[in-house]
Amino acid sequence: MEFKLHAPFKPTGDQPEAIEKLAQGVKMGLDEQVLLGVTGSGKTFTMASVIEKVQRPTLVLAHNKTLAAQLCAEFKEFFPKNAVEYFVSYYDYYQPEAYIPHTDTYIAKDASTNEEIDRLRLSATCALLERRDVIVVSSVSCIYGLGEPEDFEKLMISLRPGMTMERDFLLKRLIEIRYERNDVAFERNRFRVRGDTVELYPAYYRDKAVRVEFFGDEIDRISEFNPVSGQVTRTLQHIAIYPASHYVTTKDKLERAIVEIDKELDEREAQFLAEGKAVEAQRIRQRTRYDIEMLRELGYCTGIENYSRVISGRPVGSPPLTLIDYFPKDFLLFVDESHVTLPQVRAMYNGDRARKESLVEYGFRLPCAFDNRPLKFDEFEQRVHQRIYVSATPGDYEKDRAGQIVEQVIRPTGLLDPKVEVRPVENQIDDLVGEINARSARNERVLVTTLTKKMAEDLTQYLTGVGIRVRYMHADVETIERMELIRGLRLGEFDVLVGINLLREG
Repeated sequence: MEFKLHAPFKPTGDQPEAIEKLAQGVKMGLDEQVLLGVTGSGKTFTMASVIEKVQRPTLVLAHNKTLAAQLCAEFKEFFPKNAVEYFVSYYDYYQPEAYIPHTDTYIAKDASTNEEIDRLRLSATCALLERRDVIVVSSVSCIYGLGEPEDFEKLMISLRPGMTMERDFLLKRLIEIRYERNDVAFERNRFRVRGDTVELYPAYYRDKAVRVEFFGDEIDRISEFNPVSGQVTRTLQHIAIYPASHYVTTKDKLERAIVEIDKELDEREAQFLAEGKAVEAQRIRQRTRYDIEMLRELGYCTGIENYSRVISGRPVGSPPLTLIDYFPKDFLLFVDESHVTLPQVRAMYNGDRARKESLVEYGFRLPCAFDNRPLKFDEFEQRVHQRIYVSATPGDYEKDRAGQIVEQVIRPTGLLDPKVEVRPVENQIDDLVGEINARSARNERVLVTTLTKKMAEDLTQYLTGVGIRVRYMHADVETIERMELIRGLRLGEFDVLVGINLLREG
């Protein structure tokens, strides 16, 4: 299916020329281009128009979850018939594994994952394996290690009516790709069995499940149904069931990996003993043997990502497989707010390496853990062939490397930059309340920026007390809730949004 842009307006201002130049640059094979667009000039619409013209799978890289969510929502409006996916970190809370030598403190990994974002991540990779009309809006999560695309696709279960397959064989395959059997609580990632009928809730589906009916050893019918009402919505002629986790692998790879892990364990233990480090030697043996037993019995273990290099059979020091590896070779990359996003991509590797060094040195992890890491910046560059940097203030890196710099200065609305007034601190809250009331009377919205989270919360509480419809947004607000807040502001559910980095959200 081709990308088809749906918009109630046509390109105006500087947009038509910018779209034509950028699309032409991509078709001519320019590796790097810059879209220098002022705030409010419609850069997102220009990006969408370029995607429609070049017809390529696209990765849009944003520097935070909120901006990524906002971009994703806009692209979904522009491309309702195409696959627009969202790929960010699925941790609501994340405390990485660490060891502090001078206090002899080991901090175990602790995290709470967001089920909805996990579903969206799986949906993104499944879409990339199934079709070409895909736009994935991502944060820097896309440069972190992910399971192998080859294994993810190989372990997919393909079902068709009339196909010969034993019911128990399907159940075994589902367990292998990380689905859980639960005949009572039917939720995402789970399946249940009722006689000759297997009902499955794919990990990347929302509000729909799959029913597979057997007649003996043959699949009689496959249907999609509502998991709450049980009502069948449509009959399917084919269904591809992808694994419930990105970190899945084939049995032969796992067996080979266990042998390699065992070998690396022996070498590391011998090295510690030779250096007179008996505690570290005992620690690494105990921890790694436990992981090996878990891999043998269950096919996975806590922290399996630390063995990803060994499992995939990659050489020492080689870059990890990431979301970028799920894209075809001719994909297009847009780096939104590139002056902020690129330095973020650059910084990820060093922070991760510093934390892992103490874990490996003191026997908490094998050296193969070093290869579970984000991409280095030069590795990121090698994997992306054509990219467009989008920013109002591009850095020297982007400008020096760009094959062409396309300017988008005239806004489609014709608006000029807003007038900036500096007012005295005295009575500033009363002044703010007066301005808010004036704007609310005209059905307009107000953004208020503060210096700290606490200040944002206190101001919100005060404004609520004087009868103003107000919400606050900062880093402690969960990702999905942030998307709802921005939507609520647009729809007029409240008049004022208080935050810290609101003016950086795009």
